[in-house]
Amino acid sequence: RYEPTWGSLDARPLPAWFDEAKFGVFIHWGVFSVPSFGSEWFWWYWQKEKREPYVKFMDRNYPPGFSYEDFGPLFTAEFFDANQWADILKASGAKYVVLTSKHHEGFTLWGSKYSWNWNAVDVGPKRDLVAELATSVRNRTDLRFGLYHSLFEWFSPLFLEDATNAFKTREFPTSKSLPELYEIVTKYQPEIIWSDGDGNAPDTYWNSTGFLAWLYNDSPVRDTVVTNDRWGAGSICAHGGFYTCSDRYNPGHLLPHKWENCMSIDRSSWGFRRDAQLRDYLAIEDLVKQLAETVSCGGNLLMNIGPTHDGRIAVVFEERLRQMGAWLKVNGEAIYGTKTWRAQNDTITPGVWYTFSPKVGKVNAIFLNWPVSGILELGEPQAKLGETQVKLAGYKELLKWVALGEKGMVIALPQLTQQLPCQWGWTLQLTDVN
Repeated sequence: RYEPTWGSLDARPLPAWFDEAKFGVFIHWGVFSVPSFGSEWFWWYWQKEKREPYVKFMDRNYPPGFSYEDFGPLFTAEFFDANQWADILKASGAKYVVLTSKHHEGFTLWGSKYSWNWNAVDVGPKRDLVAELATSVRNRTDLRFGLYHSLFEWFSPLFLEDATNAFKTREFPTSKSLPELYEIVTKYQPEIIWSDGDGNAPDTYWNSTGFLAWLYNDSPVRDTVVTNDRWGAGSICAHGGFYTCSDRYNPGHLLPHKWENCMSIDRSSWGFRRDAQLRDYLAIEDLVKQLAETVSCGGNLLMNIGPTHDGRIAVVFEERLRQMGAWLKVNGEAIYGTKTWRAQNDTITPGVWYTFSPKVGKVNAIFLNWPVSGILELGEPQAKLGETQVKLAGYKELLKWVALGEKGMVIALPQLTQQLPCQWGWTLQLTDVN
């Protein structure tokens, strides 16, 4: 049994499924999807920081005295079809999904009894959105279902009072935040708890270790659940399950602890933005590059989309997800279930990232640029004459190569124009190399 101490909790082995999965989809959805302007931090930027674009946006488009709470009934979700979302998630090749059950605005996407009249069952859709998505994901896909939950809430009077008392009082976590966490775990049995938003309060204020000890010892998901590292000021990148360290974290080198790169297809927002331009969205080439770099350095990629207030996954997000799925259909063996290799990227040719498939003993070289010459030089793998074999994922015949001894090898790529197995990155599978 795990003790409610970081020493004990940090010693828990991460359930193996998480490292094998490699790729998940993050979904930021909430009342912030109604203004869908600027950022999912809309309320904070408008009311607390009074940033000019947000203040002007409200002055121009809403009557005087309009409050953020007034956006609640406008979060309608009339086009939300959980089965359709599940089918898109399945097509993306992702192995898990993480939905924002509650962001810093405090609005819960389930009918929480601790969030009276500020939840999706009482206000807006009048539906339990968490339950609908959980059911569809479990019925129609093999993805694992996870929930994001914000510990703090920007404008909760209870939290603000605790903060005024320098967190010596604990009204907010005991009456709101912790009961919600127990509620979502018991009710929806998520296999990822993605915590966020510590409000600069320490983990002792949140009783994070007490909750995690229950989660790992006695909860219905104790054997398979994974958690991140955002459990109070100072715990990020230091305590918990896998490390996130910061948003859009991509160190480019091997880390000793399992980590996750959470990033968003929209370069500047996690929530949907009606004012986004095409250039604001990462292209599929960028996303494949992120995936290859992240996995080769031992991380998972959690790629975010922001649905609309009426429950649609915008076509641009759907296209990116389906493109990623198409790429993974061809190159998935170089991603899923892989381990890190002795080298993460190539020493001679930039844009080449390595993974290792332990079950079949293959080294995978994912290259992001197809060389004009048709010749790819690799400085890391050392070929063995008469033994080494080189395949291009999605192409039947073996490739010809020349060994350069300790300087690596040169590989002749097939002359393909129309028959390329995929776009946006390719995988060489090397067997019997040193």
